[in-house]
Amino acid sequence: MKKYSGKEIQVLEGLEAVRKRPGMYISTTSARGLHHLVYEIVDNAVDEALAGFCSEIFVFVYPDNSIGVKDNGRGIPVDIQPQKGVPAIEVVFTILHAGGKFDGEGYSISGGLHGVGASVVNALSESLEVETYIDGKAYGMSFVRGEIKSPLKMLGETSETGTLIKFKPDYKIFETLEFDFETLAKRFQETAFLTKGLLISLEDERSGEKVSYKYDGGIKEFVSYINENKVPITKEVFYAHGTRDDVFVEVALQYNEGFAENCYSYANNIATIDGGSHLIGFRSALTKTINDYGRKFNIIKDNDKNLTGEDVREGMTAIISVKLKNPQFESQSKTRLNNSEARSAVEGLFCEQLAYYLETNPDAAKTILEKGVTASRAREAAKKARELTRRKTVLDSARLPGKLYDCAQRDPEKCEIFIVEGDSAGGSAKNARTTEFQAILPLRGKILNVEKTRMDKVLSNEEIRAMITAFGTGFSDEFEIEKLRYHRIILMTDADVDGAHITTLLLTFIYRFMRPLIEGGFVYLAQPPLYRVYKTKAKKEYYVYTDDQLLDLYKEIGRDGIDLQRYKGLGEMDKDQLWDTTMDPEKRVLLRVELNDAFRADAIFTKLMGDKVEPRREFINAYAKKAAFLDV
Repeated sequence: MKKYSGKEIQVLEGLEAVRKRPGMYISTTSARGLHHLVYEIVDNAVDEALAGFCSEIFVFVYPDNSIGVKDNGRGIPVDIQPQKGVPAIEVVFTILHAGGKFDGEGYSISGGLHGVGASVVNALSESLEVETYIDGKAYGMSFVRGEIKSPLKMLGETSETGTLIKFKPDYKIFETLEFDFETLAKRFQETAFLTKGLLISLEDERSGEKVSYKYDGGIKEFVSYINENKVPITKEVFYAHGTRDDVFVEVALQYNEGFAENCYSYANNIATIDGGSHLIGFRSALTKTINDYGRKFNIIKDNDKNLTGEDVREGMTAIISVKLKNPQFESQSKTRLNNSEARSAVEGLFCEQLAYYLETNPDAAKTILEKGVTASRAREAAKKARELTRRKTVLDSARLPGKLYDCAQRDPEKCEIFIVEGDSAGGSAKNARTTEFQAILPLRGKILNVEKTRMDKVLSNEEIRAMITAFGTGFSDEFEIEKLRYHRIILMTDADVDGAHITTLLLTFIYRFMRPLIEGGFVYLAQPPLYRVYKTKAKKEYYVYTDDQLLDLYKEIGRDGIDLQRYKGLGEMDKDQLWDTTMDPEKRVLLRVELNDAFRADAIFTKLMGDKVEPRREFINAYAKKAAFLDV
């Protein structure tokens, strides 16, 4: 046995640690990590904007998939950094945990607090060039994989201020070097909404695409954008803002005719997807203020209970944004804010300004209160249905839905359930499955469109109750992921328009009431074939999944001696065909449903399943030809 000694203890100098373990700094070397490099550089420029020194950011995707980011901020200092004895710009790009955001002097507000952004991007880039325009002069230096290639030198005089950074991600590090224009555009649009008056421009020199975002209305325009395809019940977006206890608070909200709550919170422009103190303060103030108004004007009667938070948030779209000097996040992922002063600042300021708004806008106030009261009544009805569903949601197979063909395995990680439409498809799937780990739940027809329905009606739907009971998790605010009985929930519908509609209805229900199933990666779409092609001469069988694939196959094998069968439904396949093409884990293709953009997902469900016809028609016309590759 080899002796373990001090020789085995390695010290990684400089940026070597980043290149050795990039996942520690950017989570992944996949496409998500690749795009994260751009965000790091852009976020540094945004911090300049938050500090009041930058009004424009330009991002370029060059033909070789390198990136350029230019801003008109103060520029990166080039004077000697006293601790290291080298120019400050060199420290920024070559030393971890170095930056101007630690003492609050250089930046009173910023998202990045650990000083790792620029140096990590440098370490993970094949090449990086930086120019800084400061004090009337332009300076530049360049790097290769984190090492200095050309030391800092003066390039000349300039009237500009700011920074230009060009970098090319390292092919030795990343799984892909292909930047996605839409992914970048969505991120920068969100950033522009949150930074009132900041222009962010993105230009893709590969395709010629270009977009620019600038929102003088800030998060008010953000709410209007999210509600674009919804039907508002209040004419204007309510906006509260101000500074309290050194916390700058912004809140924008508007109610619509729908039933889903869309509430998004941010701290220093960072999306806090798990909420935190600022969101708690907002919700507390909202519930208290609306109840106080309702009592004062007798909209809520003396004998009535107060409206709950759930009641007053039904059909609400809201953005809560705070900017503070020393944000304390729950973890490096920055998904939850912990600062107690953020709660008190949001709660106090929002409560005062919302109360004033309700007093001075009685028509809007009455509309909001009436929606909350109606929601309260529906909640009481839903409570009874919920209790019935909860009693049925047990792990005892004897109490599971009668239509469920359960599997023998009880380890959720090894279990999967196919949700299929109709008895015919259910029968085929039942006969094709492996009973050890595959369960089948046939549904009768198309389930309820939950986008247009309150919870009490949702819970009265037999097919939805069957799914809730089979999954075992509960739903909505009582959802418990630990009780999930199957770690693969596979939606298996016919490969036609009706099948796509059923899939969309199912995804809408899961997204609105069981969203953690999607966030946790438990939901999949089966890919049944559209055609069976049999080449009689060669006695060879092919399964084809799209019309384009059929044309490609014809080019390969010709059209002579072909027996073509188009499947109208899963029930047309015998058990062997269904197993071989769609259910066999060794051969099948499953598409995992992922949630990469909550705003886009909400917009798509609203367009496809909401009340407005025109947005749905526009969406179908735009994506009909891409239906086989549609990412919902």
